[in-house]
Amino acid sequence: MRAAVLRYRVMAYVTGVVLIILCFVGIPLQVIDNNTSVVNPVGTLHGLLYIIYLIFAYLLARRLRLTIWPTVILLLAGTIPVLTFVVERWVSRRYIAPALAREEHAPVPGSVPAPPSSPAPPPSR
Repeated sequence: MRAAVLRYRVMAYVTGVVLIILCFVGIPLQVIDNNTSVVNPVGTLHGLLYIIYLIFAYLLARRLRLTIWPTVILLLAGTIPVLTFVVERWVSRRYIAPALAREEHAPVPGSVPAPPSSPAPPPSR
């Protein structure tokens, strides 16, 4: 579970940062100065990263057993600037933290539970 969460978080932040650069640097440069030197490579990079984000977000949603609407929100977060950061915090607090807490307290499969400890015998004289 922790590996899936880490993959999702890394992709959420990377996708969010690249989308912010695209929207707040690349697009204004293209509109104001007809300069596409930022929009073309950053837009392509965001598209590739968003596909990877979709895969990791979907895998995390399946692992967390999210219903349809939280899954849709999670998947669409990479399309609106800054929303990946907001949704990542929301998903972390609402779904990931409780799932990780449950996982920590769950017994390890295949392990034998320890027998109850008996009190120590009194010291002999």
